[in-house]
Amino acid sequence: MTHTCRTCKRTFGSELQLELHKDKCSDETLVCSQCGEKFSERRATRDGWHYRCPNEECEGAGLGEDLRSVGDFTVAPTR
Repeated sequence: MTHTCRTCKRTFGSELQLELHKDKCSDETLVCSQCGEKFSERRATRDGWHYRCPNEECEGAGLGEDLRSVGDFTVAPTR
């Protein structure tokens, strides 16, 4: 039986793996589509209006543009 995280839609083979994952998964987590880094919203903004990827080597910016919520992504199972 597989267990799926309601926040990020990842699947896990056991309930324990899911519970451990929930400790670090959050709706507030963002993913940069430029570099793939995952980080919290507060790391991406200083004023609450302008968002940039906290990775110094990346130029990703804009909430909903380059920076997307983890909830916007789904993970397809591999076969």
